Amino acid sequence: MKKQKIELVDVTLRDGEQTKGVSFNTKEKLSIAKTLLLEVKVDRIEIASALVSEKEKKSVQKIMQWAKKQGFENKVEVLGFTDGEKSSDWIYETGCRRINLLVKGSKKHCEKQLGKKPEEHFKDAEKTIKYALGKKMKVNAYLEDWSNGIKESKDYVYKFTERLFNAGVERVLLPDTLGLLSPEKTKYYVEEIVSAFPGKLFEFHAHNDYGLATANSLAAAKAGAKALHVTINGLGERAGNASLDEVVASIADHTSLSTRVNEKMLLKSSELVEKFSGRRLGENKPISGRSFFTHAAGIHADGSKKGMLYENKLLPERFGQTREYALGKLSGKASLEMNLKKMDISLDAEQKKKVLNRIVELGEKKKKVTPEDLPFIISDILETPEDKKLVIESFDCVSAMEKEPRSTILVRFNGKKAEESETGDGGYDAFMNALRKASAKLGFKILKLLDYEVQIPPGGETDAIVETTITWKKNGSQFKTTGVDSDQLVAAIKATEKMLNIANADLENKEI
Repeated sequence: MKKQKIELVDVTLRDGEQTKGVSFNTKEKLSIAKTLLLEVKVDRIEIASALVSEKEKKSVQKIMQWAKKQGFENKVEVLGFTDGEKSSDWIYETGCRRINLLVKGSKKHCEKQLGKKPEEHFKDAEKTIKYALGKKMKVNAYLEDWSNGIKESKDYVYKFTERLFNAGVERVLLPDTLGLLSPEKTKYYVEEIVSAFPGKLFEFHAHNDYGLATANSLAAAKAGAKALHVTINGLGERAGNASLDEVVASIADHTSLSTRVNEKMLLKSSELVEKFSGRRLGENKPISGRSFFTHAAGIHADGSKKGMLYENKLLPERFGQTREYALGKLSGKASLEMNLKKMDISLDAEQKKKVLNRIVELGEKKKKVTPEDLPFIISDILETPEDKKLVIESFDCVSAMEKEPRSTILVRFNGKKAEESETGDGGYDAFMNALRKASAKLGFKILKLLDYEVQIPPGGETDAIVETTITWKKNGSQFKTTGVDSDQLVAAIKATEKMLNIANADLENKEI
């Protein structure tokens, strides 16, 4: 039996920008819009608020130009206001033909914020709707503060909803503006309003103030909402909105409904928005968090090895990812063996025991151990010559006020040496520029840097140990190297030296 589809409306480019400190430029907005519609395949996107600025207007125009070429013009919407002609004209001039009209969904908001009687506000909304429809635009309506309105002024909400549909509104959007609902209340109120207006289309817009946005969205879907509003990474004001990846997975696994979304593209959209927004995801964020598909406890790795005993429906392959087995304080023999197998390294039982003891020791000191650190740990523990094809024998990085940072390095690769100097935007950039010059002479490979993260213990003194983790791209996949030192630059250079030895270990590997 084919599952009934529920639509997903992504509002990252509008509501997501209400996250403190988040603002997307035109190129970023266009890139996110393309990813959402072409690859993730959400049903519609809301990309801006009317009247914000001329720059915002140009961003919407760019997106609409692209959308029309793709046949997506009916999948793009803009928030407008109850202001007669202003919002409609602004949106129309961008090329967009779908307006999501913001109206007051509670009597309190109508009287206290607008200072108007309900009938006055109803007429203002009807006037705006009539004008937009006259321009051949499609109109939806947000009942702002609906969750309070349905509880405290139900007659107001029902009367307004009827007037909106009679005026020609296509869909009524039900926002839990303050994120105050529970799943039980969401289901009750959505069922109630859907039953009161049979055949009409309602959508639910959750906020996450109590951490219930995903659960409330699920409840709304089961209660008859035809679409759910989401943002990538749960961006949004205060605690944010319902997270796209969590809602998609929950709909698939906990309802009889389905979505059009390509689950394998969720991570790409998450990483894209993380980069553009500057807002890092929590390591344990469901679905897209860096540690979500990682088993840290040895008992879990053992269970996976013996029969996938610690797996659920959220398999990493489903989302284009892979299962990881963390190395640290709680690592067991199975965790180590999983990583050794992945790296094609063979050790006997006694050697494994020694390596595992060192991993646990490092974990107890709060030092991060990545799989890429294993060859170095093994070399150290077993007192075998470390097969370093490349060694950074010395470096000198100088930064000063009103002077461009400069780095001089001495690199040895396969017995040959090169000394190079170069400037850069900062100490590490100057180091990398000098390294590239040395690479041109000695012929070693430098992988593409994808991410650079520095961790300092909370409350640390000026001499606190710094841990720098750098993510690199190799053969289409990613891996991380970590450097630890009291000097941040030295930690980064240690992490980079590890990358260089991993990148150049296989002389036949030609992809950089």
